[in-house]
Amino acid sequence: MARKKYKGTELSVFKGIEAKLNHAIFQRLALDGPQNIYILHKNLRKTRAFKQLHYGNVNKRARALEQTGYLKTAKIEITKAGFETSVYELTARTYLALMLCSTSLENLLNQIDDDSATTILAVIARATK
Repeated sequence: MARKKYKGTELSVFKGIEAKLNHAIFQRLALDGPQNIYILHKNLRKTRAFKQLHYGNVNKRARALEQTGYLKTAKIEITKAGFETSVYELTARTYLALMLCSTSLENLLNQIDDDSATTILAVIARATK
């Protein structure tokens, strides 16, 4: 299997076994808006690559992405069966990860101004302490 070439920095959320599913979940939520796990699973199975995808895998992945801050619960819905379910949406961190994945750092550095560069530098400095 050939490795996918990314234009930007390859983030940990897009590495490993779960990378393909993470990216698919992000795409579905970005295109269709907030969804619960059942609807998300149903929409993912419509694509050719995920015909055999199990509900439990989507559930586990969505909860892991919520733990790491890439997804957040938008609201709690009551299902037809009477159970409560979380409706997930993307966070700003997810949109940033998707943008960093699709653009090169060289291109980013060429397009930002000094104020933006200073802000980014300050955030990086705080994160490395």
